[in-house]
Amino acid sequence: MNELIRELCRKIVETLSLVDVDPETIGDDMPLFQDGLGLDSIDVLELVILIEKDYGVKIDNKELGEKVFQTPRTMAEYIMENRGESG
Repeated sequence: MNELIRELCRKIVETLSLVDVDPETIGDDMPLFQDGLGLDSIDVLELVILIEKDYGVKIDNKELGEKVFQTPRTMAEYIMENRGESG
């Protein structure tokens, strides 16, 4: 799972054009919102598209999105648990 977390950190930085953020400095349990990376609702929409396109996993409601997009680890766990189900 660590490899998937590192991959997600790189994709978050690339997808959201976070020019001042090095993917290697994003901790596995770093919050994606507020005091962590400080992402907003527009960023979440881009991440939903990224996960659906790259991993074939759907996030179809706000409550699920809030749970999945807490940290890189929660994203990786959700992808691993659901990757085979929607394809």
